[in-house]
Amino acid sequence: MNERVLKTLEFDKIKELLTGYAGSSLGKEEASKLYPSNELPEAQRWQEETDEARQVLRLKGQIPMGGIFDIRPHVKRANIGGILTAFECLDVASTMRAGKILKQFVADIEEEELALPILRERTEQIVILNELERNIKSCIDDHGHVMDGASEKLRSIRSKIRSHENSVRDRLEQYTKSKSKMLSDAIVTIRNDRYVLPVKQEYRGSFGGIVHDQSSSGATLFIEPQSVVESNNKLQAAKVEEKQEMERILQELSAQIAEDQGFILQNTEVLQKIDFLAAKAKFSKEMDAAKPAMNDQGYIKMREARHPLIDPDEVVPNDVEIGKEYTSIVITGPNTGGKTVTLKMIGLCTLMAQSGLQVPALDGCELAVFDDVFADIGDEQSIEQSLSTFSSHMTNIVEILKGVHEKTLVLFDELGAGTDPQEGAGLAMAILDEVISRRARVIATTHYPELKAYGFNREGVMNASVEFDVKTLRPTYRLLLGVPGRSNAFEISRRLGLEEKVINQAKSLTGQDSQSVENMIASLEEARKKADEDYEQAEEILKESYQLKKELEEKWRQFEQRKEKLLEKAEQKAEKEVKKARKEAEEIIDKLQNMKNSAEIKEHELIDAKKQLSEANVNLTGNDQKQAVEQEDTKELEPGDEVKVISLNQQGSIVEKISEKEYQVQLGMMKVKAKRENLVFIKRPEPPKEEKPTTSVKGRTYHVKTELDLRGKRYEDALQELEKYVDNALLAGYPRVSIIHGKGTGALRKGVQKFAERHPSITDQRLGGMSEGGSGVTVLELG
Repeated sequence: MNERVLKTLEFDKIKELLTGYAGSSLGKEEASKLYPSNELPEAQRWQEETDEARQVLRLKGQIPMGGIFDIRPHVKRANIGGILTAFECLDVASTMRAGKILKQFVADIEEEELALPILRERTEQIVILNELERNIKSCIDDHGHVMDGASEKLRSIRSKIRSHENSVRDRLEQYTKSKSKMLSDAIVTIRNDRYVLPVKQEYRGSFGGIVHDQSSSGATLFIEPQSVVESNNKLQAAKVEEKQEMERILQELSAQIAEDQGFILQNTEVLQKIDFLAAKAKFSKEMDAAKPAMNDQGYIKMREARHPLIDPDEVVPNDVEIGKEYTSIVITGPNTGGKTVTLKMIGLCTLMAQSGLQVPALDGCELAVFDDVFADIGDEQSIEQSLSTFSSHMTNIVEILKGVHEKTLVLFDELGAGTDPQEGAGLAMAILDEVISRRARVIATTHYPELKAYGFNREGVMNASVEFDVKTLRPTYRLLLGVPGRSNAFEISRRLGLEEKVINQAKSLTGQDSQSVENMIASLEEARKKADEDYEQAEEILKESYQLKKELEEKWRQFEQRKEKLLEKAEQKAEKEVKKARKEAEEIIDKLQNMKNSAEIKEHELIDAKKQLSEANVNLTGNDQKQAVEQEDTKELEPGDEVKVISLNQQGSIVEKISEKEYQVQLGMMKVKAKRENLVFIKRPEPPKEEKPTTSVKGRTYHVKTELDLRGKRYEDALQELEKYVDNALLAGYPRVSIIHGKGTGALRKGVQKFAERHPSITDQRLGGMSEGGSGVTVLELG
């Protein structure tokens, strides 16, 4: 790849931005080496690496890369016998710890069922050096100081140092108290690593000893009194021992680092690669970029692609496609309209994709791997060579033509500019013909009107333009594929106030062919705008339809689940009722048998037992009955009739007759419209019957309902009425009755429940179900 092209397309600025996202100097070094690959498998692998790191960022928000240092020089020096400093040893330990943390981080993510084959392969190469890390951390603290516990000898030496220091200080502090008038300041200080006193010049002879320093004025001498010289000597000797012992400890640690140098360098290399991957992922996230599918067929397709170096709030996204139906694009339009930016954006995104970077475009983009990307962009005249603009461009184009082939992308900015318009236009078309004949992918910008019709006469060439808003007299920077740019000179002049007669005169001097071309372009622009608007509207409708479809599918799924649950619940309830009925029947039969064998049979007891037996039957509709019901589908339906909707396999009731052939049916919480042929009559509710008197054994009649409403009554009155009602219900042969007491404070409910517990003929009690009144009703089982 030509280095001048990389600079022209500002690839170096992309590398500079990428470097800023690296977490260590190792990652920055790797980012600075970024270079496009012209091999498809390699470019695809790089894209997979970036995308995998981006997935981790989406899932975890970060990749732990802290504590990594470039320890390669340290390891190299240790390997040749050098002694590393405490801080250098700490850097080694920190980097090894960072590798261990990263390896565990990737393993934990994979346990969460997110496959990370690339990161796993890399982190598997990290060797855990726990012993080396532990040895360094046990000898050196986080501030780079060799700790007392690094060795027993060092601990003993430092104990001796503290003892000597205390001894020297104690003696000198006695001087500060007893001879404070002779001192400039009553303190103990240090000069040349020895403890001294600041003595006034005139009292020099009163102390003796050694003068180590004096103040700038000469008025103060820093004297080590003779009485502490020996103690200071012992202190210095101990400090020399300390230094020697620390050097020995660091030498041992350095030797261990040298011993593990192979693993350490291997870990460092892996961390460098992963830091680089993390930087690419962070850069992609910041750009809101997408992973491009890579190909070697010269096909480029991007939707809403943006120039990565322009402020996201200002950049205008554009759709670009080249390489299938057409291999060349000729962009025309006004100056400062965005042609050069579009050209650079396509070239720069191509280089980024070939380097493993994601591109700022919507998902689903596709980019090609080229052997070379050539660009002739901007004014590149050489002042040193005194070349004109045209000569500079032609020199560059001559070099480009030497290397053009089917695996190249060629970018021409203002092709043919800088010379006579007619000659320049002819030269531009000839150069384009040559590049196209070599099957290269070419995108060219120009302002020559002759090239506006170029795409209509050449196979594989697409005209394009940058849009210009005549109303605001500003470019919109939108790229319009399929529409050549048109001159807006007349319209702009009119809006700026030029007289109409002057404009008309200018039009009359313009060739008819030119005006026809302008009219055609204007028509194409209008059609393109209309098509874009229709497309956006259709896409919006499609999104709404898709959302509606999802919602309907979800509601239908919920409906089916609810139906299944209701059917299952109904089956369980039916089975429970059958078991209960059988049990009651067996108990009643046993009771009748006992009555039969007994000499004394009370008539009302016999009637009561027979009544219970009849109540124990369970009415479960069988398939034969259901089929018979479904055959009655010619019956005239009325509101309230129970029916089955065949298409939905659901039962409901008629709400309203809409017409002779259509009815509104209530299905649970939902109302639907159904044709008559889609409905099967099941049954019609019977009209309410009057309560029939139940005759007792003595011929008395009892008009007793199956429920008693006690709401609003005093507690004592309610219980008296309850006792009377239960006696009548027992004589009427009811197996169970409902007592309505309401929710209120709960006092009446408790009274009913206590009454039921004491009454010998009440076998069971329970609160009402959802359809029976809930906790406001108590159901009593009589026996």
